Amino acid sequence: MSIFTRLSDIISANINAMLDKAENPEKMIKMMIHEMEDTLVDIKANCAGAMATEKRIQRDMATAISLGNAWGDKAALAVEKNRPDLAREALLEKRRHLDRADAFEAELEEARAVVAQYQEDLQQLEDKLAGARDKQRMLVQRHRHAVDKHRAQSGIRRYDAAEAMHRFDAFEQRIDRMEAEASLINGPRRERLDEAFAALEQDDEIERELAALMARKQDNARKGHDAESDKHDVQ
Repeated sequence: MSIFTRLSDIISANINAMLDKAENPEKMIKMMIHEMEDTLVDIKANCAGAMATEKRIQRDMATAISLGNAWGDKAALAVEKNRPDLAREALLEKRRHLDRADAFEAELEEARAVVAQYQEDLQQLEDKLAGARDKQRMLVQRHRHAVDKHRAQSGIRRYDAAEAMHRFDAFEQRIDRMEAEASLINGPRRERLDEAFAALEQDDEIERELAALMARKQDNARKGHDAESDKHDVQ
């Protein structure tokens, strides 16, 4: 697969469709970005190679032009020296080198077009990669939120189910039974203590009431005796 085909596949890929099919969208996004980064490295390497080729062709073309000019000078010298035969040979060499220079010029135009294409592809991919990295943060956050929400909703549905409510009822009944058993353990003894202290308090109250009645009786008797004594004293 050529570098341009890989680049085209990445740029024109339907990211949402790929993510829909992915079991782990975060992993899929990382893989896509990693692929784009690898492709970027490849394009940069190929672009550097194309630029080196361009410079080599420029040097070869400059050499061919220089040699063509040199053979032209030799042809002029041969004519000056009355050597038309040598001048003719020199002109043939000049033409041969200038034809090579023309071929190099055509090759140079193609090399420049390749470099320009690489540079355009690099710019597109760098822009796409920057956008993908920005989108990665958003999609990863959305994915994690969706996972958490799905987990929460699953828990809500699970605890809303009849089986879950039955389990809660069973737990409540068990706690009620444990509380009842605890009350039975401490209940009779507590009740006996409460009854004993209540009896003591009742006995004290009766004794106080009886003492009050007896004191009132004695007081009435004393008052009656004093009245009788006063009566005899008057007589």
